[in-house]
Amino acid sequence: QVQLVESGGGLVQPGGSLRLSCAASGFAFNNYGMSWYRQAPGKERELVAEISSVGIISNYADSVKGRFTISRDNAKNTVYLQMNSLKPDDTAVYYCKARSRRSGLEFWGQGTQVTVSS
Repeated sequence: QVQLVESGGGLVQPGGSLRLSCAASGFAFNNYGMSWYRQAPGKERELVAEISSVGIISNYADSVKGRFTISRDNAKNTVYLQMNSLKPDDTAVYYCKARSRRSGLEFWGQGTQVTVSS
């Protein structure tokens, strides 16, 4: 059974930090590229960051460059999103996604809420 379980969300003040985790199981994690998306109320889901299967290549949305860092630990089947200097505009539900470059198969987690507010 494929599972992606996000954790680490919560309420944080502007300027603060959070570290999201996404624990994967049920598939060959090290063969999948991993991504973090977010969706704010009334807005479309958007790509935040992505990382290649072996962690060499990463890309970021312009809005988070220099503040967020995506990483992965293939030994733990986990992908992380370190979020620093958080802003109210970062408030959203954050989702992780796994995608096989070879087959195109995609899996999504259930999401974790991040709220940035004073």
